[in-house]
Amino acid sequence: MKLLVRWGALAIAIWAVAAWLPGITVSGGFSTYMKVALVFGLVNTFIGSLLKILTFPAVLLSLGLFAWVINAAMLMLTDKWSDSLKVDGFWWAVLGSFLISAISSIINNAFKPKEQF
Repeated sequence: MKLLVRWGALAIAIWAVAAWLPGITVSGGFSTYMKVALVFGLVNTFIGSLLKILTFPAVLLSLGLFAWVINAAMLMLTDKWSDSLKVDGFWWAVLGSFLISAISSIINNAFKPKEQF
């Protein structure tokens, strides 16, 4: 269930970013956003995680800013592998990946079960 919520949150975040930013477009409906979210999630899980491990010194030296570059690269890689997603450039990818991450984090935290003491 948790995986489905995270997948849906990512699809909603991609929809919001595509609606707000003119440099990022997704052509299609609900199922297209779900497919793009699936591809982006898989790319981030496997390739993004590996890149973050390999570039840990650069992330550490840049105080975490290089992680945005990696996330932008993963969004651009998703653009290459998905026919439905179009990212117009690197800076749109940086802004888009930042907003996708922020929106999906907010949604995921909203659906997180509350701990009781």
